[in-house]
Amino acid sequence: MNHAIRLHETGGPEKLVWEEVPLPAPKPGEVLIRHAAVGLNFIDVYFRTGLYKVPSMPAVIGMEAAGTVEALGEGVEGFAPGDRVAYAMGPIGAYSEARTIRADVLVKLPDDILFDTAAAMMLQGLTAQYLLRRTYKLQAGETILVHAAAGGVGLILVQWAKALGATVIGTVGNEAKAELARARGCDHVILQGEDLPARVSEITRGARLPVVYDSVGRDTFAASLDCLAPFGLMVSYGNASGPVTGVDVGILAAKGSLFLTRPTLATHTAKRADLLAMAEDLFDVVRSGKVKIEVNQTFALRDAGQAHIALEARKTMGSTILRP
Repeated sequence: MNHAIRLHETGGPEKLVWEEVPLPAPKPGEVLIRHAAVGLNFIDVYFRTGLYKVPSMPAVIGMEAAGTVEALGEGVEGFAPGDRVAYAMGPIGAYSEARTIRADVLVKLPDDILFDTAAAMMLQGLTAQYLLRRTYKLQAGETILVHAAAGGVGLILVQWAKALGATVIGTVGNEAKAELARARGCDHVILQGEDLPARVSEITRGARLPVVYDSVGRDTFAASLDCLAPFGLMVSYGNASGPVTGVDVGILAAKGSLFLTRPTLATHTAKRADLLAMAEDLFDVVRSGKVKIEVNQTFALRDAGQAHIALEARKTMGSTILRP
């Protein structure tokens, strides 16, 4: 018997339904994986609400999970039944007890990386990796701004940036989150509602910033631009408050020949060689202890709707996993 959370129509968390679903044999190039832990991410909310389109209905959403290989499809090499694996990119379908998935999106887990840790860090950790290593190659001594610094990606970004020698300014929604962000290395914390550009200018003595990492979207976009120094880079990589729309690109000129990018993990991991190199970098920094993965909330997979409610209300800190 195999169960999954399925979506028959887009909408609120109540549209996530726990159902028995068939479990097909793996096709050529696929493996059958039994999930031990499933990651929760804001992209799951985007699929649930219809901001991102699912291929067809009913749909099983979810982008990342960790578990054990149970069977191989024809032509699969490099994996065997019993292997511990994890993944962070589609196709969607992670909200399930077991599933088939293309072998080329899987990575093997080191023996000392727990399933819970892997499910909590694959999508968020790989996102942090490309943001710091490729989107903007962070250098020691630079000062950066990380929005939602106590969230899943935010906490990883803060710790990793500190390990690279940066000064980190983080924004958070309340004092409890501020305490967590400080504990994980944030040098300066700005609470929601404060004058963000003024505080950044004060902290940097008017110099402002070379880069802003913004996963919040609509509510923070304009203020983030005002935090950048001339030729600074605005990295908009999420839409937690809603998508950024109607941008007049002329504003980038007016505010100092700024750069703007909207990167995705899918693009950065499209080539398997890149995926493996990024995963190795992530595993190394976690195993070194420089980045600690915060699994602060755990829900049963069947209660995914409750997890979505907590995530959208910004009541979660660090990473959240769903347990099949």
